[in-house]
Amino acid sequence: VQLQASGGGLVQAGGSLRLSCTASGRTFSEYAAGWFRQAPGKEREFVASITWDGITTTNPGSVRGRFTISRDNAKNTVYLQMNSLKPEDTAVYYCTSGRFAYTPLTTTTTTEDGLAYWGKGTQVTVSS
Repeated sequence: VQLQASGGGLVQAGGSLRLSCTASGRTFSEYAAGWFRQAPGKEREFVASITWDGITTTNPGSVRGRFTISRDNAKNTVYLQMNSLKPEDTAVYYCTSGRFAYTPLTTTTTTEDGLAYWGKGTQVTVSS
C-alpha cells in the first residue's frame, strides 16, 4: 500500500489549501483514511478522518469549522480542504489509511501501532 500526499505549500494567514492523498495497492473504498499533522517540536496530532462510507471526524479543538475531509473512491483519493489558515497550522501533514477493511481509524493511532499505513507527508507553512 502506498499513500502519496500533495498540495502543501506556503500560504498567507487567512488563505486556503487543499491537500490530496492518493492510495494505491488495494481497494481504497474499503478502508478508512485520515490526516495527522506534526509541527516542529510537537507531538503528531490528529486532524480528521473519514470512514469507507463517508462518516467524518474532525479534531474538535484546533481545526473544526475550518478544515473538511472528503474522499473520492473512484479516484482512490482523500482530500483535506483547509480554510482560514493560521500560522499555528504550520506543520507536516501526513495522510494515513487503516490497515484493516471496514475499521475506523482512531485519533491516537501512531506509526508504530500497526493499525494504519502512512504517507511521507507534505509541508504546509502559513505566514502571518
